[in-house]
Amino acid sequence: MRFALGGRDVAVLSFPTDQLRIPETLSPAERDVTLALLHGATNAEIAERRGVAVRTVANQVASIFRKLGVSSRTELAAKLGSARKKR
Repeated sequence: MRFALGGRDVAVLSFPTDQLRIPETLSPAERDVTLALLHGATNAEIAERRGVAVRTVANQVASIFRKLGVSSRTELAAKLGSARKKR
């Protein structure tokens, strides 16, 4: 996940997303968006990759946040990062 300030990356966090437990309460589209968010993609980048409107992605992000009880991308990364699969 990357954090930008003034268009410049100020921090980059990395963890293996294949070890994350993404809740099954999310739809397949929401799961795809969640993974993209965790890779630091913006709503516009996600929309372009998925061939949908930016507003659609914004609605999916809001739904993800609501379902998971978080209010930011940082909280999302922290929540899912702490819920990794057991090896």
